[in-house]
Amino acid sequence: MKLVDVGKFGVGVYNVRGELYAIVNYCSHEGAPLCLGLLGGTNEPAPESPDGMRRVRDGQIVRCPWHNWEFDVTTGQNVADPTRRVRTYPVEVTDGEVYLTA
Repeated sequence: MKLVDVGKFGVGVYNVRGELYAIVNYCSHEGAPLCLGLLGGTNEPAPESPDGMRRVRDGQIVRCPWHNWEFDVTTGQNVADPTRRVRTYPVEVTDGEVYLTA
């Protein structure tokens, strides 16, 4: 993740399987610096699995450092409640330069 000092809170740019995604560095829950949270995956139910769960979306989920809210960096959606989200920004790469648009 590369934190870009732009706007009021900054923007985190993430490389997820070769694609770049950008989200605001502000958790919609209580305003934590979201991009300082851990990046990983999440668990979802899997009845066929011995423990009933499977790991998914590795390298795609950022966890808020204050209260562990999880957001998908590719969509901005909260994992537990998809109606909650953080702002995302389009990312464009031109001649090796990365551009964000608001």
